[in-house]
Amino acid sequence: MKPSFHPRLINDPFSDPGLFIPFLFEKRALLFDLGDLSPLSARDLLKVSHVFVTHTHMDHFIGFDALLRLLLGRDKEIHLFGPSNFIQKVEAKLSSYTWNLIENYENTLSFNVTEIRGEKVIVKRYDSRNRFKPAEGLQEHLFTGNLYSEQSFSIDAVLLDHKIDCIGLTLKENFSINIIKEGLKELGLPVGPWLRDFKKAIYERQNPAQKFRVVWQDKDKVAREQYFTLGELKERIARISPGQKITYIADMIGSPENIAKAVNLAMESNHLFIEAPFLDKDRSVAQRKYHLTAREAGLIAARASVKELTPFHFSPRYFGQEEELIQEAMTAFESGT
Repeated sequence: MKPSFHPRLINDPFSDPGLFIPFLFEKRALLFDLGDLSPLSARDLLKVSHVFVTHTHMDHFIGFDALLRLLLGRDKEIHLFGPSNFIQKVEAKLSSYTWNLIENYENTLSFNVTEIRGEKVIVKRYDSRNRFKPAEGLQEHLFTGNLYSEQSFSIDAVLLDHKIDCIGLTLKENFSINIIKEGLKELGLPVGPWLRDFKKAIYERQNPAQKFRVVWQDKDKVAREQYFTLGELKERIARISPGQKITYIADMIGSPENIAKAVNLAMESNHLFIEAPFLDKDRSVAQRKYHLTAREAGLIAARASVKELTPFHFSPRYFGQEEELIQEAMTAFESGT
């Protein structure tokens, strides 16, 4: 049974942090962090709709320029999320370029920027039609822990201490709709954009007796269509299962308060991606630099009862010792000590 989200680290564990999360059967993806994006293809990046930046240290934010350059001239709306002072940082990036010719572009690139500011969330908008000057006014509402929600999934966040605010993130899928390829084959239906509308109808719990139209093009580019009841199609091509939970934690000191927050955020995750920059023998260095040790990362995973653990964001001082960092994290994860 294939999950709806297939997260993968963008870089190797010694390079810039970042998680790419594409949607199955959809030309869409999420990004957690904006470090070096060069391993991602233009095709990958053009799928991105929402970007969640844990904090604006260079290795987590330098990829903003690459994303901006790729998207210029395209009709695209990107939602950006970050911690305190994030709006100021994005504004500084956008204002550092000269936009005197951008009105010649036919399409509009827009950024909706959301900043967690203590107990509040602030939202501002920027678009290419206005040379990326901030739109007048801003939205403001209480931050309750939920950062973003759709019918099929939500993103929750917590502020962690990295000597600055750093966001821990978890993606929670409401339930998973797995498409049965054998069922599609039996009905003579291809994979295509219509599956997005089909899933949307199920997530919205629409009446199973209502008609659903499947539209596609055959190999000769001839338009085809076929009608089913939503319930019949669901019975033939869909399998419903509990949704995934994916948690991403980067850059935090291993204080009792931070660890408690991280455990609560990651509780019962299917997959936890968590920084593990230092070996526990160098814990004093980790504390001074406001990072975790591999052992602390493994203990967080154990206490949160996660199913799968991926440590990353290793300090370059351990080049050639990657297995030692992984082993320390996994030993703590498996033993809980």
